[in-house]
Amino acid sequence: MNRRLPLLCLTASALAALACVGAPAAQWSPKGARRGAPVTFDELEHARWIADGRDDAPRKVYVFMDANCKFCTKFWSDARPWVNSGKVQLRHIMVAVIAPTSAGKAAALMADKNPARRLSDYEKGHAFGVARMMAGGPRHTLEDPGLEPMQDIPPAIALALEQNEGMMRGLALTGTPGIVYRGLDGRIATRPGVTREDLPLVLGSL
Repeated sequence: MNRRLPLLCLTASALAALACVGAPAAQWSPKGARRGAPVTFDELEHARWIADGRDDAPRKVYVFMDANCKFCTKFWSDARPWVNSGKVQLRHIMVAVIAPTSAGKAAALMADKNPARRLSDYEKGHAFGVARMMAGGPRHTLEDPGLEPMQDIPPAIALALEQNEGMMRGLALTGTPGIVYRGLDGRIATRPGVTREDLPLVLGSL
């Protein structure tokens, strides 16, 4: 029996899953799966996240994001009409899964006196360049001098990043942005990125 066949099947399945998503997720190398009970909305609600939008927005959508993820910036930009209208609040759950600077950048955002404004300023500074790059334009770097990675990450933030990544694994999300929302049946639904055409499925109608 060819022992390589299961591995090839798994690889093909993973590639096929990503191919179905117009905005693919950035990938990481797993360190191990989360153990225990499934992730719940209550657990997500009490996680350490950065709010984007009004607290009284009727729809809350959780986004596992890495500060070095260009697809996260694209989703942030695409979601502006829903957030600005007050219909959706995005709750960004920071993870560090892409680059060596990811943890330090996440910590810099999370430790800021106004994390929501800091994240908004950071994404605004990249949105145009990322959109142009993804449309075939010049390469855009996310190495923003205005967001230097924190070198000495406080233990509480380091623990939060570890817990956030654990929740992401528990939801079987394998990249960023990992989007979590309430499905039509009221249960947790997830998507590894979302195309602009499918945004109403996640964010609702405008």
